[in-house]
Amino acid sequence: MSQQSEAVLPLLPLRGVVIYPSMVQHLDVGREHSIKALEEAMMGDHRLLLVAQRDSSVQNPTQSDIFDVGTVAHIKQMVKLPNGTSRILIEGIERAQVKTYEQNDPFMTVTYDTIYDEHGDETEEQAQMRMLTRQFNEYTKVSKKTKRETYDTVKDIEESSHLADIVTSHLSLKIEQKQHVLETVNVPERLDYLIQVIQNEKEVLSMEKKIGQRVKRSMERTQREYYLREQLKAIQKELGERDGKTGEIEELKEKIEDAEMPERIEGIAHKELSRYEKVPQSSAESSVIRNYIEWLIALPWTNETEDNLDVSRAEHVLDEDHYGLERVKERVLEYLAVQQLTDSTSGPILCLVGPPGVGKTSLAQSVARSIGREFVRASLGGVRDEAEIRGHRRTYVGAMPGRIMQSMKSAGTVNPVFLLDEIDKMASDFRGDPSSAMLEVLDPEQNDKFSDHFIEEPYDLSKVMFIATANNLSTIPAPLLDRMEVISIAGYTELEKLHISKQHLIPKQLEENGLTKSKLQFRDDAILKLVRMYTREAGVRNLEREIASICRKAAKKIVSEEKKRVVVTENQLEELLGKPKFRYGQAEQQHQIGTATGLAYTQAGGDTLAVEVSIVQGTGKLTLTGKLGDVMQESAQAAFSYVRARANEFDLEADFYDKYDVHIHVPEGATPKDGPSAGITIATALVSAFTNRPVRKEVGMTGEITLRGRVLPIGGLKEKSLSAHRAGLTTIIMPQDNDKDLEDIPDSVRDQLTFIKVSHLDDVLDHALLPKESII
Repeated sequence: MSQQSEAVLPLLPLRGVVIYPSMVQHLDVGREHSIKALEEAMMGDHRLLLVAQRDSSVQNPTQSDIFDVGTVAHIKQMVKLPNGTSRILIEGIERAQVKTYEQNDPFMTVTYDTIYDEHGDETEEQAQMRMLTRQFNEYTKVSKKTKRETYDTVKDIEESSHLADIVTSHLSLKIEQKQHVLETVNVPERLDYLIQVIQNEKEVLSMEKKIGQRVKRSMERTQREYYLREQLKAIQKELGERDGKTGEIEELKEKIEDAEMPERIEGIAHKELSRYEKVPQSSAESSVIRNYIEWLIALPWTNETEDNLDVSRAEHVLDEDHYGLERVKERVLEYLAVQQLTDSTSGPILCLVGPPGVGKTSLAQSVARSIGREFVRASLGGVRDEAEIRGHRRTYVGAMPGRIMQSMKSAGTVNPVFLLDEIDKMASDFRGDPSSAMLEVLDPEQNDKFSDHFIEEPYDLSKVMFIATANNLSTIPAPLLDRMEVISIAGYTELEKLHISKQHLIPKQLEENGLTKSKLQFRDDAILKLVRMYTREAGVRNLEREIASICRKAAKKIVSEEKKRVVVTENQLEELLGKPKFRYGQAEQQHQIGTATGLAYTQAGGDTLAVEVSIVQGTGKLTLTGKLGDVMQESAQAAFSYVRARANEFDLEADFYDKYDVHIHVPEGATPKDGPSAGITIATALVSAFTNRPVRKEVGMTGEITLRGRVLPIGGLKEKSLSAHRAGLTTIIMPQDNDKDLEDIPDSVRDQLTFIKVSHLDDVLDHALLPKESII
């Protein structure tokens, strides 16, 4: 039941607390809008409306962030503290239903309806009060959060509504439960709800106590066992039991029986154990024999994990862990499909080749996860000694097996995914050639009987799936390279890096820096600018470092400036990371004479390349600048020879080349440039300069040229197309023979570009040059 009220009171939102009528409590108020509401109340009749927030983390709550039912309270005392907050003593007066809200910057005022209690049968309420009091008494006996003296303040309360409110205020309940009590008008219902809540709390506390006692008993039992073992050791020592070697031999014998070794290896192990039993423990040979026996026991001889050959599941795992890298994923799925059809146990030997940071090592981990195998890694970078691979003979002091056998021990199975990391960085010296030792490891015809100098007995590596990684194929010896299936990972495109950032890098860095998606958000344009202008790499390592730097700076802002959320946009990158570190090519703003836009492929992806040609009166001198490599210089000379040979068709004088000096320049002179794919670009710029015909500003081109004007295929069309799209070009002139490479270009880019396939330079000039009368 409620009654209309026209009073207007300031609203004070509460965080994590609910005030009931007749309660007297201290509150600390620090938020600006809350302090203003207090000041407003103090200028009036010292009354205000207290309403709990639904989410206590909201700093500036609106109407939707607070409950509709609260308590009208009277401010009995207010003290301003040195830190800017205020401490008030308030007394709850009555329940109230908020009627209307009005925003009076920065606080809100409300009108409300007073809520009156609804009572039932008096006898029933008396019974409920007694039961509630009794339950609360039992609760205070078992709860560590409620003081025992609290019951003394509750037991003498005679009014049922007041009893329910006071009991609720002393219970450790969620804010929703406390609000439910406040909103329950019917007093018998309120009492029933509290009786049920206290009963549940008692059961939970009782269960916690049982668990605690069970843990305590377990700890006491462990301590007792430790004490008895120590006593047993002391007794054995006093009895002089052959210095414990008998028990040790029995233990080794049991381990040999349980190791499931092949019959021949088990016989060798028992033979060595017999030797160990006869050798004095103080002898140096004793430790050598024991070490050898322990290695035979520790190596997996028959333990094998069952492959999960579900191709669709494996594809899902690979796609979940890595974006792109389609060729490698396809090869792994082919391997699984063949396994299903043939039940073959031999594994492929893949060699992933690519620049640092493209995900070669992590991809191998994903392969292991996708087929349910153990994963083990051996880093070969800097290995110079053959014994690192094959192990040392047992005659040497401190002899150990090689890295292959050590890794197999770590794997614990005979068919792990074995990563040979940085296989291109092995070296050789007077201690031997480790790359030659790897030939036996990676040869499917002989690795089923791999011989380690320490183990001495043949070990089967044929079930292992070897994956090697390398940055450079030229440093891998040809016989070793011949044993591996090479898969090149050229690097990620901008679009792939965008997806990798959103799916992998940003979530990882948010977690490592204590942030969530709600606190820090990255816009797509910011990520693309980060890729283009703050990193220049084939992989994503530097990109992850820059993302980590942004996360740290955002965390500082959130903590020091008390910001609830930071959104990283393109315009904020300079504020967070400083000026851009790199730049990328842009399309020409106007049609130009003597300037053509070429497309280049770099380790960090694709880029546009302007080729400029200047003609002046002279003696036929050809000058090439811009730090061009030998191949690119030869392309320029071939293009110039083609123009000379076709002088009549271009309406040039027969001896034009004797009257002019030609200067070909490629900007960004500090950056080395090489490759044949700039041939048609240089030729187009030359023809444009000599014929005074502008080159279309929206056209980019790539292709090798011959003296006869034929256009030959090039590499890196995918990366070059993405750079053209990024630079604002709309048309790409490409060799006819590169038509097959169009499938590699993402649909979102391919649909926005026009690809013109050419086989001769005449076709290039027809599409790239405008007539003389066109705007220059």
